[in-house]
Amino acid sequence: MSARSLRKLEEQLGHQLVERTPRSVRLSPAGEIFLQPARDLIAAHGLARNAFNTRQRRLVIGLGNHLFGPTIPALLARLHDYDPSLRLEMKVGTTREILKALDRGDIGAAFVLRLDETRRGGEIVGYETFGWMAAPSWSWSAGSPLPIAVQPSPCAIRAMIVGALESASIPWVETFVGEGVATLGAAVMAGLAVAALAHRVAPSGVVDVGNALHLPPLPDQEVVLYSALSDQASRTSLRLIGTSLGTKGQAVP
Repeated sequence: MSARSLRKLEEQLGHQLVERTPRSVRLSPAGEIFLQPARDLIAAHGLARNAFNTRQRRLVIGLGNHLFGPTIPALLARLHDYDPSLRLEMKVGTTREILKALDRGDIGAAFVLRLDETRRGGEIVGYETFGWMAAPSWSWSAGSPLPIAVQPSPCAIRAMIVGALESASIPWVETFVGEGVATLGAAVMAGLAVAALAHRVAPSGVVDVGNALHLPPLPDQEVVLYSALSDQASRTSLRLIGTSLGTKGQAVP
């Protein structure tokens, strides 16, 4: 939606839907209330348009593993409601893997975090927040190296973590190195270390210890859609996915 269209919609509703800061654009409280009814309206519109279309449609997308969390089942249900005949194929992997699959033509669209400046363009659909996640019983003595669970190099999130700790002059030590967000989540739940995880994918039961341990804040990351698909049905499906993924994961206590 263009800025002009957004202003027109806000005028019609009589409410401001987004709040702008120099660094980001976020939903306002009114925007949060309006979001789900708007999604339902889009889904109902698509369902009506496809009422007489019985041909199965195929959509192949890639999803960065930092975006694959507990909100996915609701997203899949919403897509099915929009188009029951849709055959959805979803590949989940690292940002690098998903973008390579897109370049090869293995997938038609990619939803990933923009973790560096190596690839510009795309459509920003939202932002994801990160926190320092640990098991409730986990503890650390300030002054000793901070035990961290990270993915192996090269990894942009790993670089973000190391950069934040070194800028804050906090010593650290790799206690666990594993591939995949789920693997890091398991290490956190086992009490081995603290890990920087997106709130969206943080395992149930973990706590954000960033403030309590005076750890450096971690920057929000852009959620970006890359796609060359142009047909209306696919674009509508991608818009539904983007709206869901553009909503930040619920903050961990």
